[in-house]
Amino acid sequence: MGLDRELVVRTALRVLNEEGLEGLTLRRIARELEVQAPALYWHFKNKDELLDEMATTMLRDMVGATKRPGARQSWAEFLAETARGLRRMMLSYRDGAKVFSGTRLTDETLYASMDAILRKLVDAGFSLRDAVCGFSTVYNYTVGFTIEEQAVNPLPGQHNEEYDPERRAQRVDGKRFPLALAAGEEMFTKFDDRFERGLKLILGGMEQLLPRGR
Repeated sequence: MGLDRELVVRTALRVLNEEGLEGLTLRRIARELEVQAPALYWHFKNKDELLDEMATTMLRDMVGATKRPGARQSWAEFLAETARGLRRMMLSYRDGAKVFSGTRLTDETLYASMDAILRKLVDAGFSLRDAVCGFSTVYNYTVGFTIEEQAVNPLPGQHNEEYDPERRAQRVDGKRFPLALAAGEEMFTKFDDRFERGLKLILGGMEQLLPRGR
């Protein structure tokens, strides 16, 4: 089997689920592919370049499975669905949000999806500046939220006991900080509900930027 970028990236994504981001090394990937590590440098100069390609592949897969906004679908519904899809995509990989955060797209065709989102917002009445600000706020919220979520639940069915509310409660002085103590149940449980609540707050704020009557 010939070694190409696609094979390396797909193997890297599989290793990511097994080892996590810290255990993802070119040497580990090479062992999985049964080649010497230097063979990978023909395709990727370093791990950062590989991560860029992994994030691009993750997004390309998501975009390929996402419907374009329908004419009757509101801008808020479409932006919310985009955020949910992005979160699901990142959650499908161990440390997926960390891999995705701060990486650079290597496939220029993916900008078509961004253009479609911004077009939906501009057509709804947002200025381009507000459309970009709103979209990037939703995007950054989704990535940041998922990073924190995966710290608590690295993979479906897995739970980091350090984030158990009862264990956290032992470290918080409830008499001095009663609200901080009670916040544990909100911060480290019910992620689906909290994600939707946060998304609703952002979209509600964006609504205020629309010209009256739109």
